[in-house]
Amino acid sequence: QVQLVESGGGLVQAGGSVRLSCVVSGGTFSPYTMGWFRQGPGKEREFVAAITRSGSITYYADSVKGRFTISKENGKNTVYLQMNSLKPEDTALYYCAANVNLGVTAGAGYWGQGTQVTVSS
Repeated sequence: QVQLVESGGGLVQAGGSVRLSCVVSGGTFSPYTMGWFRQGPGKEREFVAAITRSGSITYYADSVKGRFTISKENGKNTVYLQMNSLKPEDTALYYCAANVNLGVTAGAGYWGQGTQVTVSS
C-alpha cells in the first residue's frame, strides 16, 4: 500500500516562501506522476502542480505559475513543492498525490493526509 506523508507547512507572511516535502513509502516511487493539490477554506480541492515520473516535464495551475516549483528526488522517494511570493489566497490544506492524472478533472490514485499552509496579509 502506497503511503504519502507531507511536511513543511506552517504560517508565513505574504510574500514569503515555504517548501513542502512528501515522502512516499510502501511502493515503488518512480513509476508515478506525482503532484500537489490544495483545498482552501470553503473551496473544492484543486490541482496545483505535477511532475512526470522522469522528472522532465512539469505542469502548473495558472494561479501558481512562476511562483511555485515542483521537483523530485527518486533516490529519496521524495517530491517537493517550493512556494515563493505567497499570497493570502494560497492559504489551503496542501495534499501530496501519486499516480496523478491530468484529464478534464485532475485526480490521483493515492493521497497524503495534507499539510496546512496559512499565508497572513
